Amino acid sequence: MNFIKLYKIPLLFAALSLAFYISFGYDLERSDFVKLISLYAALFFTAYLFIEKFKLNFWILASFGIVFRLIFIVATPNLSQDFYRFLWDGRLLIQGVSPYLFTPDASPALEVTIEQSQQLLDGMGSLNACHFSNYPSVNQFFFAITALFAGKSILGSIIVLRAFIILADIIILYFGKKILEQLKLPIKNIFWYFLNPFIIIELTGNLHFEGVMLFFFVGALYLLFKGKWFWAAVLIGISVSVKLIPLLFLPLFLKYFIYKKVSTQPVLNGVERLDPTTLLKFYSVIIMTVGITFLPFLSTGFIHNFSSTIALWFQNFEFNASIYYVIRWIGFQVVGWNLIATVGKILPVIVLFFVLGIAFFRKNKTPQQLITAMLFAISFYFLLSTTMHPWYIATPLLLSVFTKYKFPIVLSFMIVLSYSAYGENGFDEKLWLVALEYLVVIGVAVWELFLQTKLKPARF
Repeated sequence: MNFIKLYKIPLLFAALSLAFYISFGYDLERSDFVKLISLYAALFFTAYLFIEKFKLNFWILASFGIVFRLIFIVATPNLSQDFYRFLWDGRLLIQGVSPYLFTPDASPALEVTIEQSQQLLDGMGSLNACHFSNYPSVNQFFFAITALFAGKSILGSIIVLRAFIILADIIILYFGKKILEQLKLPIKNIFWYFLNPFIIIELTGNLHFEGVMLFFFVGALYLLFKGKWFWAAVLIGISVSVKLIPLLFLPLFLKYFIYKKVSTQPVLNGVERLDPTTLLKFYSVIIMTVGITFLPFLSTGFIHNFSSTIALWFQNFEFNASIYYVIRWIGFQVVGWNLIATVGKILPVIVLFFVLGIAFFRKNKTPQQLITAMLFAISFYFLLSTTMHPWYIATPLLLSVFTKYKFPIVLSFMIVLSYSAYGENGFDEKLWLVALEYLVVIGVAVWELFLQTKLKPARF
């Protein structure tokens, strides 16, 4: 009773959040954008109160985050249909057939039986079904484990996938707390990931595996900052084999390893920095780990199909983009057609030069500087992307909690505007809402990067 009396206001808002999450998970159609954005805004407001205003202790906040995730345990994802492809790939794999060699719409030619195949095909949609799988090897391992445990039940498979994702988030909470303690930053920062409704809805609710990738990656950062570079490299390799995005960060480790002065950062316990030879070993272990995880799938067909499918995200698909949409509009005005096939090849090169630039010319010598460089790198990459699905931003959001920058948190709220494209009459992207989304986020980023520092010195 004393607990309830002491925390009656936070518990009231927690009860409201429970009701909002139940409505979101079990009584929401993606096409009902007004209800979607209303629930999301209310949940974001309550999350802000929990993290910034109520001064609750770590374990109360952690408990709220776990309970909110468990609400979705038997909910069918309602904002994304990707999970149907996860189930397909896993059920194909446990029968000894590589999902990289056959598209789902070619399944009648295969001498295998996929349980509930028509329901999975209908669920994933024709666009997904006509392409080879683009999910890396360790991701496929989780799909296969799901098929082993619940290969005949879609709901059972959803529960297994969700259990993996919830467990990954809990481990992220653990490692995130440890890193924040090492960096002497407020512990509450990690709850901008763990209690963020964006993370709860997009990862736990809609079964996206960014959180699983981040679990391996944040664990790697923790080990690296403790001087255990070998196991850090192994975990980074595994994270790449869940989602390819950590490849973007590899050049940024350069100065972190070759800075040879004695660290003044307590996270390294005064140990001397690692040398260039260790850097080469670090990269070698990452490459070997990735190679080992992909080894069971290696073939000429795999290399061709996987690379060509990944290329689609740069040269064919477009959704919720920012700078690219401006370039596309200019292309229509100048030449009269969509330049995505050409621009999609150029933009990744620009991103590569940007990442190499901050790797060679920026001071990435301390843990704080390294994580901040990663945040800049992935933010620039997404700024130039032709396709920007909401769940992609889980990575910059998590990185931001270890820095002074808050624009990824703002993006985690504004990204919900992208769902306005899914109406009752089909897909219709509203570019004025896309513009509003990015103008707000870019405005906050410019303020934090260039204007705020003139008024107040940066913390690091």
